[in-house]
Amino acid sequence: MPGQPLRLATAQQAPATATLALQAGDFVEGTLDGPAATLDLLDAQGRHLRRLVAADGLSRGFLFVAPNDADYLLRVQPADRSAAAAPHVLTIAPPVPRARQRAPGTPLESPRLRRLARDLAEGGGSEAFWHEMAARGTPLVEALADTASPAQTSTGGPAEVLVTFLWRGAAHGVRLLGSPAGDHDPLARLGDSDVWYRSYRVPAGTRLSYQLAPDVPELDAPAAQRRRAILATARRDPLNPQAFPALPPDAPDAYAQKSVLELPGAPPQPWLARRPGVPAGTVQRHRLASRLLGDTREVYVYRPAPGAAAGQRQAPRGARAAALLVLFDAHAYLSTVPTPVILDNLVHDGLLPPMPALILANPSAQARATDLPPRPAFADFLAEELLPWAAAQGVAAPAARTIVAGSSYGGLAAAYAALRHPQRFGLVLSQSGSFWWAPGAAPGTGPAAGDAAPEWLTRRYAASPRLPLRFYLEAGRFEDGRGPTGILTTTRHLRDVLRARGYPVRHAEFASGHDYLQWRGTLACGLMALAGTAKAQRELAGDGEVARACPMS
Repeated sequence: MPGQPLRLATAQQAPATATLALQAGDFVEGTLDGPAATLDLLDAQGRHLRRLVAADGLSRGFLFVAPNDADYLLRVQPADRSAAAAPHVLTIAPPVPRARQRAPGTPLESPRLRRLARDLAEGGGSEAFWHEMAARGTPLVEALADTASPAQTSTGGPAEVLVTFLWRGAAHGVRLLGSPAGDHDPLARLGDSDVWYRSYRVPAGTRLSYQLAPDVPELDAPAAQRRRAILATARRDPLNPQAFPALPPDAPDAYAQKSVLELPGAPPQPWLARRPGVPAGTVQRHRLASRLLGDTREVYVYRPAPGAAAGQRQAPRGARAAALLVLFDAHAYLSTVPTPVILDNLVHDGLLPPMPALILANPSAQARATDLPPRPAFADFLAEELLPWAAAQGVAAPAARTIVAGSSYGGLAAAYAALRHPQRFGLVLSQSGSFWWAPGAAPGTGPAAGDAAPEWLTRRYAASPRLPLRFYLEAGRFEDGRGPTGILTTTRHLRDVLRARGYPVRHAEFASGHDYLQWRGTLACGLMALAGTAKAQRELAGDGEVARACPMS
């Protein structure tokens, strides 16, 4: 009977029955068509087990699992005499035994993995595959072969490729930290082999850093702590020779580094390396006591080298600079992002005027989480204490040439500082700003306790008079997994609100995630967009290396 419709005749409200032989655990699915009726599942002795279809129910489909090896009765009972004359049609799909009840396997999009799967099915092993991956390096990058004419970029290359992350020999599972999905995605196992994999279709200009975490501990703990457990085993990809950040050759640490996926179409990052012959600026560490914050902050002051730009005369001490950069997160923007080197190179290339910088350190992780999401006292510290102190050190610029900049929470803090103190900060540079943010209900954690609707700062800009500000906003195309709404989407929202209010906004999106590997290259783009020389503006609008490195709208 399974798989074939069975016509059951009922008369004078008498029931009709059908018998079904099942094994324990069989999954059964079917439908009952015809006039209103009930359908009950009975055991072989006619005892009621469960009602599958109700006479007055909207659904005529049913599902159940057989509790034992036995014959079962399916009984159809017409609802009234008028329905008895018409037959009922009972259709049951072939039962699925417990041994065949399994989730579908992850589709093998990778041609190379499909070939490996065939080899394994024929009794082969994975050794040759891993030897090949060690020689070519991972992740595995392949052309997409599912269309006759795949989409192409303007330069003739493919618009997308298939990237497969790989791990050999985990006991229980592997997770990917820094994936294009922006989450801790699990890898799938290829049959019973030692091959774990996960494939993504990504733009051919993708640049991201990632780690692989085999056998992440399972904890009886709150969700946030269980999620953080990935850091216990996350490490760089052993078959990928490109690591970030670089470590001394005599002190490698697989857990302290990430691996790099940098496809050929990724925009160049030409200003990161120290170049011979480029004058180096100086960086001095200072401690600034703050009355407003009630503590002491470390500030790193970068000054460009005298005569760093060709034909540039050294400005007298105390004179206002052509531009000034105020930047958050010194722990990252003095090392992972080599800000002094970037400034040296841009000035030497004639793309930026000599620009000093104030790079602020966070006294603690908690202070960062408190200060950078909009906090009036911290914004006031920047405007009323930091900048006057810097001016006394001979570092100052007009508001229209003062950039406040940061990434993630730092991008959010930059946009808030300019909103609160436009007389001090006229230029905002945000790299993947956390514009999804809204303050919590606890007093002191942000403005207007309890104002918890998302995108708090965007709504403030929408409601405020237009101010003398200009913006550079960027986000990664893989960032909509972060924050309640997503960094990519909320950055676009802020861009649209600002443009509707008449603000000048330069906007950029990159095939990347929430990633210093990307930000270290595009910091230069934001600086040039906001304070670049006439040469920089020409080259940003052209088709040379500067425009390729910094595509923006």
